[in-house]
Amino acid sequence: MAENTALLHLTVELGCRLQESGAEIYRVEEAVRRVFSAYGVAQGQVFAIPNCLIVSAVDEAGRPISRLRRIPSHGTDVTRMERVYDYCRRLCRETPEPEQALAELEALDREHPQWPFWARLGGYFVATGSLGLFFGGGPLDGLAAGLCGAAAGACMMGLERFHTNLFAKTAAAAFLSALLAALLVALGLGSHVHIIIIGGLMALVPGLMFVSFMRDIIAGDTVAGLIKLVEALLTGCAIALGTAVAMGLTGGLPG
Repeated sequence: MAENTALLHLTVELGCRLQESGAEIYRVEEAVRRVFSAYGVAQGQVFAIPNCLIVSAVDEAGRPISRLRRIPSHGTDVTRMERVYDYCRRLCRETPEPEQALAELEALDREHPQWPFWARLGGYFVATGSLGLFFGGGPLDGLAAGLCGAAAGACMMGLERFHTNLFAKTAAAAFLSALLAALLVALGLGSHVHIIIIGGLMALVPGLMFVSFMRDIIAGDTVAGLIKLVEALLTGCAIALGTAVAMGLTGGLPG
């Protein structure tokens, strides 16, 4: 049987990558338990919440060992999630040495494709511009909403490099988006400032986070679900705060 200490490190890194890619809590715990079972570890335990992962086992001398890993704020990356899940299934079938498996997992992470900045920015523009049209705006309103959404996205991505917390990032992005909406209407690009603001801010609305809260509650992970609910509510407060400050500075230009 493989050394349990090395296996502990492997399961922690595997679970951490699953959580960072947005996997459900129960799936993270199930993946870790399956790896333990595949390697013949009967006393492996795992506890996960959105920002923390704790895994414990028993070493070769019969002493309990554990490792805690704090999970930073993250979003959802379905491609990365699928790649890690696929590797987890292969790991359970082949059971290579834990050190080798950990090296392969790190290599898998390095090979993961990343969307370039301009492509992500384009996604913000198209999504928010389309929503500006959906909410009843004209072509210029849609264009302005797309620009505001792209500005919010650029702000979020820029602040990520400084490891800014989610509340501050969201408030800053909402402020920039609403301020730009008011300025664009003042310059004649669009005529309905409220539609432009709503369209631009939709990129920041924590819809997926709220769905995740409901999913975890239904799955029985009450603590994880409540944490996500609080995070979603705080994100909504950050959007409201940033928008209110921007409209206060611009006098709430009518649209």
